[in-house]
Amino acid sequence: MSPRFETIAQAVAEVGNLYPDLGFTFQDAKGAETAYTFPQMEGETAKRAAALQRLGLKKGDRVGLIVIEPEDFVLSFLAALRVGVVPVPLYPPMSFGNLKAYVERTARILTNAGAHVLVTSPLLFDLLQGLKAFVEPLEHVINAAELSEPGDAPDYPTITPDDLAFLQYTSGSTSDPKGVMVTHGSLIANAHAIMVHGAKIAPEAGDKGVSWLPLYHDMGLIGFVISPVYHGIPVVFIPTMRFIKQPNVWLETMHRHQATVSFAPNFAYALAARRAKASDIARWDLSRVKVLGCGAEPIQPKTMREFHETFAPAGLSNTAILPAYGMAEATLAMTFKPVDEPLRTLTISASKLAEAGEVEQIDGATAAEGEAVEHVSCGVTFPEHEIAVLDDDMRPLPDGTEGELCFRGPSVTKGYFGNPEATAKAFRDGWIRTGDLGFMLDGQTYVTGRIKDLIIVNGRNVHPQAVEWAVAEIEGVRKGNVIAFSVPGTTGEELIVTLETRAADPQALVPQVRSIVQRELSLRVSEVRCLPPGTLPKTSSGKLQRRKARDMYLRGDLGTDTRATGAHVAGSSGADKQPSA
Repeated sequence: MSPRFETIAQAVAEVGNLYPDLGFTFQDAKGAETAYTFPQMEGETAKRAAALQRLGLKKGDRVGLIVIEPEDFVLSFLAALRVGVVPVPLYPPMSFGNLKAYVERTARILTNAGAHVLVTSPLLFDLLQGLKAFVEPLEHVINAAELSEPGDAPDYPTITPDDLAFLQYTSGSTSDPKGVMVTHGSLIANAHAIMVHGAKIAPEAGDKGVSWLPLYHDMGLIGFVISPVYHGIPVVFIPTMRFIKQPNVWLETMHRHQATVSFAPNFAYALAARRAKASDIARWDLSRVKVLGCGAEPIQPKTMREFHETFAPAGLSNTAILPAYGMAEATLAMTFKPVDEPLRTLTISASKLAEAGEVEQIDGATAAEGEAVEHVSCGVTFPEHEIAVLDDDMRPLPDGTEGELCFRGPSVTKGYFGNPEATAKAFRDGWIRTGDLGFMLDGQTYVTGRIKDLIIVNGRNVHPQAVEWAVAEIEGVRKGNVIAFSVPGTTGEELIVTLETRAADPQALVPQVRSIVQRELSLRVSEVRCLPPGTLPKTSSGKLQRRKARDMYLRGDLGTDTRATGAHVAGSSGADKQPSA
């Protein structure tokens, strides 16, 4: 039976009484591991909590966290929760290329949050010291290691389920930062939903997690720090960059620790399958894996099937892959595929969905070219929660009709910090308006795209993912690095496809892109831009930013900074542009 605590602060303090031999293990960049039992974590977080109070922080004050190392991040984050200080996790600089823009974005978020202290990694300390000049409330920038110095015991305030636990700035937060107010109560509701009703894992069953996910993002933070602390689940943390550089360390760690649960976005499954070595698959034992969750970005059925086919020889069950759907405004998870069922997909008529928003099931094998589109079921919601498809007036739509996915229940957060206008727009009558398009059928949830990303060409609704997935199959195109959008043309909206490639002759990809989009979707591409790796805009969590790419294209900024590197930018002169049909 999972423990029940009133707050996450209480869970950190007391989970070690129930599971004294379990805890968290942290890898460093070279793979060396440091283990903490839950009682040891209680002692270390108490020490760091006292250090935060010595800096003058009190209950309700905000503290920024820009910490690369999982060990320092987790212990500092949990320390803040214990004394009611509100952490604000922020992503570190991804490179040293455009530091000015990074500092400006970070300063906007810290100012919006009203952070008094910023805790950072030793490697970033000198770089981020300058933020004090841009963030009026910011008084101290400190090295995370300093929090571990011994001192007096902390003074623990009373913390209730209604108290703010932390601020999760949505992954698109840039010029208009929106910090989601996550309370202890919503965290507990979602942690219980994830662990008990969704993944169905428990320490008594010997379950163990492995995660390389960024800890400044809700999937890594809530899914693998907060929920496991609340339920007493041991976890092994891999530094994110270690996975990116060596994708095999993910499943190697799961094999070595006999882990049962992990989560990742769609791109990671494609990367892991592509980089897997036959010799590793032959020696790995993945037979204990119960849950390999997939979320945070559109899920491609082909990727999921190929991943399972690749690792089935290592004992991976056909029920292990678990598509899920969630968002920060709902704390994290909204739906999970049932753990004992295999992957479920639905093949429907693309034209029927585009023209009428109606779901018509078809046989993909016999459908006309470009007519079939396959969607992955993201499963069902949890007890005490509800997911529905609503129209613009918040009225329910019938099964098999596309509309906006909306969610309500105890996991829904309080809104956006200091932003009542944005809160009123997104949170209505207990529902959170997700901004996602989808439909329900036979109790299952299907996500079809973002409302704001919908492409309308010649009166036809086109989901950008359909174009992007087709283009990503072309040899030489970087998977997960294709953005499609429409722009005004002389006779109507025109379809633009932008992609990243390392090909020696990027221009050779242009006719292939046109051909596959025409063949698969019966659409004419007006322009193709082939760009070097790292050019397309993404959020801090790695999601493609379609609106930003479109804005950059219209301003003439997309790809313009690549010329200094000598990289080719196919189509940047407009030579390959054609009018849309």
